[in-house]
Amino acid sequence: MLDRLARMSADASSQGRRELLNAVTDLFLVDEEPSAAAAEHYADIADRSLNVMVTEDRAVYAERVAAEPSLPGPVAKRLAGDNDYAVAHLVLKLSPVLTDGDLAAIAVTHPQSHLVAIAQRVSLSESVTDILVERGNQKVLRTVSGNEGAQFSDGGLDKLIERGGEDIQVARNLAGRADNLPGAQAKRVLQIAAQLSMNNSGPEYATEIISGEVPKRVARQAREKRLEVRLLIADLKENRRELDDVVTSLVREDRAFDLAQVLSAVSDIPNAQLLRALLQKEASGIAVACRSAGVGLEAFKAILELRGSRLDLSSASLQRDAASYEQLPADLSDRAMRFLKMRSAVA
Repeated sequence: MLDRLARMSADASSQGRRELLNAVTDLFLVDEEPSAAAAEHYADIADRSLNVMVTEDRAVYAERVAAEPSLPGPVAKRLAGDNDYAVAHLVLKLSPVLTDGDLAAIAVTHPQSHLVAIAQRVSLSESVTDILVERGNQKVLRTVSGNEGAQFSDGGLDKLIERGGEDIQVARNLAGRADNLPGAQAKRVLQIAAQLSMNNSGPEYATEIISGEVPKRVARQAREKRLEVRLLIADLKENRRELDDVVTSLVREDRAFDLAQVLSAVSDIPNAQLLRALLQKEASGIAVACRSAGVGLEAFKAILELRGSRLDLSSASLQRDAASYEQLPADLSDRAMRFLKMRSAVA
């Protein structure tokens, strides 16, 4: 191996640097908690290699490491800030390494395509959404307004509503996730959604708006949905419902956040960690959680379809993940789950 690495390090071509970086990455990613010195050396090799690699090779490498929690910060920032969207988008969307400061710096300086990728992250802080709603085009505004994990400052929400203008999709996105917003923000977006919807509705609907029935109804529906999830979890724990039936039902309604909450409850993995596993490109994390929880193959295939639509995954990759899940030993999943629980408890 050392001789091979030495030969590759002497090859300064794009192909040679790609092969060197891939080989070093194989070694680096084996250690889930690399030392500071190892991370620094790896980051230096990656930086030198990326300098000469063509776009296609950089994109392939970025896809491989986008969701890796042990990826050194400088490497993640280098990939996320790449001017080519093919290289940057998965890192911007999935990397757990990028800080709010990293994301904000890229959102200020990079094209709209990069902002859309940032707007699709599992969670977004107010400082990042402030920039997205200030600089973003209509696609960015629609994406971030529909992101259930995005938080808004009062000023950011004002700017989103101001720039969203008459875009009914933005208003409906916000109204649909009103239960995740602070009280004053929730009330405001529900009222605005009702006002915009009135343009396409009859006088009966207008009367409901004036009387405040529309915001009340949407808020009631949100409360009912939260109650439904709690009841589903209770039914599962009391063996009144089958897990596969619940999973399939939630997937059919495209309720990724509720699905993560249910799987979190039956696996004792924190909801945020489960949600990240569900919505990151690499399927191994969610596969381990589902196998340990007892999710059947057909229900897991439904989860894969949800992931495919959310993450733009190919049918071939979904089929591979399904085949891998079928062959995943339950005892291996249980050991992995115990490790994950210990890590989350320590954190």
